[in-house]
Amino acid sequence: MAVLVALGAFLMTLAGGWTAQRVTDRRHLVLGLAGGLMLGVVGLDLMPEALEAAGHKVFGVPAALVLFVAGFLLAHLVERLLAGRQAAHGAAEHSHRAPEVGLTAAAAMVGHSFMDGVAIGAAFQIGGGMGLSVALAVIAHDFADGFNTFTITSLYGNARRRAVAMLVADACAPMLGALSTMFVHIPEPLLGGYLGLFGGALLYLAAAEILPEAHHDHPARSTVLCTVAGAAFIWLVVGLSGG
Repeated sequence: MAVLVALGAFLMTLAGGWTAQRVTDRRHLVLGLAGGLMLGVVGLDLMPEALEAAGHKVFGVPAALVLFVAGFLLAHLVERLLAGRQAAHGAAEHSHRAPEVGLTAAAAMVGHSFMDGVAIGAAFQIGGGMGLSVALAVIAHDFADGFNTFTITSLYGNARRRAVAMLVADACAPMLGALSTMFVHIPEPLLGGYLGLFGGALLYLAAAEILPEAHHDHPARSTVLCTVAGAAFIWLVVGLSGG
């Protein structure tokens, strides 16, 4: 089931890459909605489950929350390191960007997408509703992943075929990650800790990447409404599924 659901992430990633070549004026609404869905999943569904699964505390704080903060900071650190490397190459090679920088950044996105698939499979080990909820968050932000993978690979002077190859790798990664969990059963405390870590990284993507990008060129009221609608939809799903 997890692999079949991850197929949605595969298709959404390809859709993001396709859109990167044909950007429309509605992209900000799609990203706004994706940010709201991700926020809703983290705050209303994923973290409550993580806290229940990883019940023990570390220095008085639930382990899932410690790992949640660690996941947020880890995602921030990786993003800053990549941004710093890109800026350094951009300053040193003003007129000739290094293709390997784009490939390195794209490869990091592929690795991230593989872990997205692991998160889907791990969530399905808790229950079908939890798996579908996490899958929805992954699918929502994989549009942006596909868009960014193709864009950054092309931006640094790589040929179109390389950009397409990285896009396909990024699209396949969630399915491979979900498949890997079919052969390994994750103990519940470890599962809760991982979901907490993933929740922190997911919140960083929503707050620091997706939503700022959605409002960068279009600070429209409709974008905010899409974000609110995304979070409200997750609340509705959680309520109907019995929490």
